[in-house]
Amino acid sequence: MYSSSDSTEYKKFSVETSSETTTPATGIPVTSSSAEYNYSSADQPKPRPRIQPKPQVPWSTGLCDCFSDVRNCCITLWCPCVTFGKIAEIVDKGSSSCGQSGALYTVIACVTGCPCWYSCFYRSKMRQQYSLHESPCGDCLVHCFCESCALCQEYRELKHRGYDMTIGWHGNVEKQNNGLIMAPIVEGAMSRY
Repeated sequence: MYSSSDSTEYKKFSVETSSETTTPATGIPVTSSSAEYNYSSADQPKPRPRIQPKPQVPWSTGLCDCFSDVRNCCITLWCPCVTFGKIAEIVDKGSSSCGQSGALYTVIACVTGCPCWYSCFYRSKMRQQYSLHESPCGDCLVHCFCESCALCQEYRELKHRGYDMTIGWHGNVEKQNNGLIMAPIVEGAMSRY
């Protein structure tokens, strides 16, 4: 049925294609000679300068300086959810409200009895935002063993940085802009034709 000439063509074809398929196309040069790929120094990517981390600064007040703000100390001692809510609103830059964060803190406290596992993450977030030292020990340890002192310290730190804790994030932003309310930018406004 098949002639012998067909079988030789088939072998010839398969030999030709097999040599081509032994090297898969990867996009990476396979040859080792650098003569084919002569890059100039201008074509080489330049290393990026390394960004220096911000130096860490100490807290403005100590962990046990609770009585420097007696009013906040009393509120934190009897109702820590209020202090935590105010801290969380500022640290989250207004994405969560004081009431929402305080309510979640209360639910976690009632269900688990350990709201420190939630509040320690906000201490870490605050330390990263303001490049504060992790002192006197890790954030979770501070909140587990000195919850009220830690919340008071965070509250005082934000107050020391110029935040009015009674008006929340949005009130502080308005105060910073001297009460100027900027109109939103409207893109592609509707028009009649």
